Amino acid sequence: MTYTLDRTLWATSFDDAVGRTKSALIKHGFSVLTEIDVKATMKKKIDADIEDYLILGACNPRMAFEAMKLEPKVGAMLPCNVILRGVDGGNVMVSAIDPVASMQAIDNEMLTSLAGRVRSMLAQAVAEI
Repeated sequence: MTYTLDRTLWATSFDDAVGRTKSALIKHGFSVLTEIDVKATMKKKIDADIEDYLILGACNPRMAFEAMKLEPKVGAMLPCNVILRGVDGGNVMVSAIDPVASMQAIDNEMLTSLAGRVRSMLAQAVAEI
């Protein structure tokens, strides 16, 4: 089973891809809670040069609230991470976590159903980027 929902943006600037991704997430009910610039972090911490790489911590507050009511410790697996990374010189790969795959470790059918709804919302957002 794959664990991400992926889309490659061809000949797209990284900044444009980030803007488009944030807009699509917001349109589908997600907020971006965190941004981690992995490229800058790797350079600062270990002097490694890598392609552009950004992690967005996306959260749909209503869905997160429902999940926490079903499984109080599920917060350890939130938010839904969406990564953007430069690939093949001038392209950007967008990958969102598949919530169904990430929730497989929790034996709760209601949570699995909720994760399916979140996956659908994320898949729509990724498709629209």
